[in-house]
Amino acid sequence: MESVDLDIRDWVATITLNRPAKHNAMTPEMSAQLVSAIQHCNDNPAVRVVIVTGAGERAFCVGSDVKELDRYPDPWAFRNRTDYVDALRALRKPLIAAVNGMAYGGGLEMTLAADIRVASTAAQFAAPEIKLGWVGGGGVAHALSHSIGPSHAAIMIMTGEPITAAQAAEWGLVSTLLAPDALLAHATALARTIAARAPIAAETAKMNLRAAVNMTRDMAFAYERELQTICFATHDAAEGRAAFKEKRAPKFEGR
Repeated sequence: MESVDLDIRDWVATITLNRPAKHNAMTPEMSAQLVSAIQHCNDNPAVRVVIVTGAGERAFCVGSDVKELDRYPDPWAFRNRTDYVDALRALRKPLIAAVNGMAYGGGLEMTLAADIRVASTAAQFAAPEIKLGWVGGGGVAHALSHSIGPSHAAIMIMTGEPITAAQAAEWGLVSTLLAPDALLAHATALARTIAARAPIAAETAKMNLRAAVNMTRDMAFAYERELQTICFATHDAAEGRAAFKEKRAPKFEGR
C-alpha cells in the first residue's frame, strides 16, 4: 500500500516513506500525503523535531516513480506539481534524515533538505537524472554544492553514478554512519536530545543556519544578533536562566 506514515511520541515525529516494494519511489498521491504530514508537524505543538526515513532495508527513497511521470499532461503541469522536497524545506522544525538505503534523485534532494543527516552503512546516494535525459529539479545543485563542494557535486550530477555511504561521510554529505539496525534508534535519540531544548530556540537555530548560507558575513553576524535578542525575550529563556541559578533541569514550554 502506498503511504506516508506518521508517528508522534515524546515530542518527536517520525515520517516513514512506506512503499518498500518500489524502493519508496514517490507517486503524486504519496507527495500529497507527505505535504499533509509536514503541515501537521508544523502546526502541532506536540512536535518539536521530525525524522524522515524509509521503510524496508534497501531504500530510503529513489525519488519520483518514473513510470508515474507520464501522468502529467504536459511539462507545465509537471512544473507546477506538489513537490515533496519543497514540503520538507518548508518544515520549520529541526529535521533529521535517517537514510536507511538508496537515496537517489528526489531521495537525495530530500536528504539534503534535512538539517542533520545520518545514514546506514548500506546507504547509497546518487543524482541519476542525467541518465534519463534531465537534471534534478529539487534544488540539488545548490544544496549539494554547499554540502560537499562544487567539484564533488559535479561528479555526482554529471555522471549520475552512486556513491557509497563511506564516500558520503568522507565528503561531508552525512554526519554519522551506523549499522542498519542501529540507525533509527540513533536518529531517535538525537531527536529527543534536540526536543529537550527550548523549541523556539531550536527553530530559530534552524533559521539562523539556513540564512547564514546565503548571507554575507557581516549580514549573518547582524541577523544572528537579532535572532538571539528575540529568543532572549521568550518565557523559555527566562526559564533557562532560572533553572541555571536554581541548579535544576529547565522545563521548556515553547513560549
